[in-house]
Amino acid sequence: MIGVYVPGRSVLHRLPAGLKFLLLAASIITMTFVVRTPMAAGIAVGATIVSFALAWVPIRLVWAQIRGVVWILIALFVLQWILSDWRNALVVCAILLASVCLAAVVTLTTRTADMLAALTWAMSPLARIGVRTDLIAMTFALTIRSIPLITEVFTRVDEARRARGLRPGPRVLFAPAILATLDTADGFAETLAARGLD
Repeated sequence: MIGVYVPGRSVLHRLPAGLKFLLLAASIITMTFVVRTPMAAGIAVGATIVSFALAWVPIRLVWAQIRGVVWILIALFVLQWILSDWRNALVVCAILLASVCLAAVVTLTTRTADMLAALTWAMSPLARIGVRTDLIAMTFALTIRSIPLITEVFTRVDEARRARGLRPGPRVLFAPAILATLDTADGFAETLAARGLD
């Protein structure tokens, strides 16, 4: 599965999970408010490439993280270009790509158990008033892990399209991908319900 923890001894592997979450949130928020030009967008994407290098993540895993998002980015780029201009489209797509890549770096260098522990600790004050922080933490963890899962779904759909020699298009790509994503979500729900987590 794409996004599964990859053991390592890099700088990013050794950082605490809580700190990585804070850095991820701060990076995405900063990009959203600061990146306004194509040059700034290029710097943002370059910084994510540096983060992959710092994590010593194999190139095949880097490509696996972004290839499924390519069609989404292309569609978004065209839509933004139509609604505004190519510069704004480039900035929006660069921010999205950088955000997905940074989230991938976190999941690739952080054990799921460490993610859950960090989130549970951060929400510990809520536990005092009866909030099930463990369920909230699991929801966050599932959300983070679902990003690369959805990417993998789009990749499989695109591979099936190419194998059949079909041209890319919304009906060929998005309809099967959405159905497969909903099927995956049903599988998640059934698994959680079987463990008593309705």
